[in-house]
Order: sequence, then structure tokens, then C-alpha cells
Amino acid sequence: MPLPSLLSRRTAAVAVALVVGTSASGCASFADQETTADEGTFSSVPTGVYRPDAPPAPSRPTDEGPPPTGPCIDPNPSVIATCLASTSGLRPADAQGQTTYVAERTTGKIILSKRFGPQRAIATVDVDASGDGGLIDFEMSPTWMQDQMIFALITTPSDNRVVRIAPTGSVKPILTGIPKGPTGNLGSIAFTSPTELTIATGDAGSPSDARNPSSLAGKILTIDPNRPGARPEVEASGLGSNVALCRDATGGRLFVADSGAAGDRLSLVSQKSLKTLWTWPGRPGVTGCATGTDWIAVSVASKKRIDMFGKPTSASPSVSEPSSEDTSKTYGAVGRLTTFGGAYQLATVNKTAPGTKPVGTDDRVAINMPKPPAEDRT
Repeated sequence: MPLPSLLSRRTAAVAVALVVGTSASGCASFADQETTADEGTFSSVPTGVYRPDAPPAPSRPTDEGPPPTGPCIDPNPSVIATCLASTSGLRPADAQGQTTYVAERTTGKIILSKRFGPQRAIATVDVDASGDGGLIDFEMSPTWMQDQMIFALITTPSDNRVVRIAPTGSVKPILTGIPKGPTGNLGSIAFTSPTELTIATGDAGSPSDARNPSSLAGKILTIDPNRPGARPEVEASGLGSNVALCRDATGGRLFVADSGAAGDRLSLVSQKSLKTLWTWPGRPGVTGCATGTDWIAVSVASKKRIDMFGKPTSASPSVSEPSSEDTSKTYGAVGRLTTFGGAYQLATVNKTAPGTKPVGTDDRVAINMPKPPAEDRT
């Protein structure tokens, strides 16, 4: 999902109240926790923040003069970050998408990078990276330009949880007690308004927990981190593993890609349920999604490809057969995606995806231009 820029310019001048759970079994409890002075508070969304609902014309990076040399220099001019540990969430850091924030799942670092660097870790959080856990996703505060706060979905030794990272490095829990499993920990978070944080959780390897209303596994949840004692609202249930949210910046709709007992699918979150738009036979394992003006891109790491759909409309509420881009030679296995302008950034997962052979500059982040869906090709 894109930067805090997805958000409307409403105000939230309320100190953040933290929602803290004490159970790691899937039944969470919640209590207020006082905000300390160094954490900052929310206020109006500042001007000058990148907003993908008013997209600029995207462009590929261009190299002026001879490139530097070294083991982490990738010859592909679209690559803007290299030599990363296995990646998870990412966000564009500028309107042209030529700078990125990217999470290293296994190290707990959030890296700011552009082509030829330098790279800088803007935050680090302790995580349990066993299985597919670790630093799963992150999102900037709605008032990032003012408070430099980061929200993150992470795995600990006891659970998955959402935390808030202050610029001082202090970490405070927002929502705890999301079940942790040997697999099925990968999820997503995104601010869908300044007072609403949407959290998509994996099933922790237990499809029955995903269907259990008392468990936080396999759910799409919303919380208001500004409201004391806030409990998560369940927006949808029955999600599988490797859950990736992608919000329609122009229409406000929320799409989700997941891989689970119900199959690999692309769905629309609607009226407290999931409306399935597409399923993949053979369950290849979808890994990320992003939306543009009239398209939805879904990455399939195991097949080393990206599938491109035409976005559903009120006149045509379904999706048709996607077009596919083979990424095996350019990027290998692709994980998460994020939109900027009319294009998207992608992050590779070659260091951890089964059956992949990393190249010397892996893992990487690159700019990719959307290919037209199959029905739009002439």
C-alpha cells in the first residue's frame, strides 16, 4: 500500500491511545497505555506528502554518466535498492517512485534507499524471523512529516502484533495476541483514514482459526489507534496465508490477495465479507498486490510472474483472464508490490522463496510499468 498519502486530509488531533493485548493464543485483551512525551501525537495531515490519488507521470530511473562499481550495483536501471535481506512491505518515498522504504523481514530493519544509494536504516525492531515471521509490514503515520512515527506488523516469540515505533526507537504495542504459527504469519497493514488502521492477518497455519470469530487469525481488522480502549472491528474472515492488501486510491475500495484453504484468490472486501474476483488453480501462492487507475497487479513468487487484471467497475463488476509478465529473467521471485502514480514498485524474495537462486544484488526493489490486461491488448 502506498505512503501515508492514501489518507484524506482530515485531522486527528488526539493523542494516540495504545491497545495492548496480553494473550498469544488468539483471544486478545485490550487495555489503555499512556503515551509518553517522546512518542508525539497525531495532528492534521501536512501538505507536501505524496498522494497517489493525484498521480504524476511515472518514469524509470535514468543513469547520468558512468555508474559506480561494486558488488551491489545492478545493471538494470529500474532497480532502486539492492543487497537487501529478504524483503516484506515497501512504500514509495517520493512521487516518482525512484526512492523507496522497504522492510527486511528477517532483520527487522526498515531501509530508505534510492538507486546507487546510500541506504539508511530509519528504524529497527526486534522480531522473531523463524518460519515466515519477522517484520511483516509497516506503514507511516498519517502525520509522518511531523511525528516520524512508524506502525509495523511484527512477529515476536509469543505472537504477531502491531506496534508503533517512535523516532527515538522506542516500541509500543498497539494490538497484540494475533496468533503466531510455523507458517501463515504474513499479513498487511494500511491506514485507510487518519483514524482507521486496517490490519490483514494470516491464518497462522490454522484454517479453523481463520473461521473462528474469537481468534484474530485470518481476519481483516480495523482499529482506531486514537481512541482509548479501541477494539478491532472484524471486516472479513477466512483468510489464508501471505495476505496482501491493496487499496484502490481513486475509489477507496479494498482488495486483498491471499493463499489458503479456500484457494489462492483475489477478493474485494465488501459488506463485512470477501467477494472473490479470481482464483488460481493449483494454488501457486500469491504474494503481493497493487492497484492503479484501471488495473490490479498480483505477484506469484513461486511462478516468477506478475498477473495483471483490469480493475472491476460498477458496470463490469468481475475481472477477466489476466495477462502475465514473466519475471524469471529480470527479477526472479517477487513478493510485495506498492503503487506510485501510474506504476508500481516490486520487492524480490529470492533469498527465501523456495526454488530460487539469488543473484549477487539480491534482494532488490525495482520500478515496474504495468502491462495492459489481456482484454485490453490489441
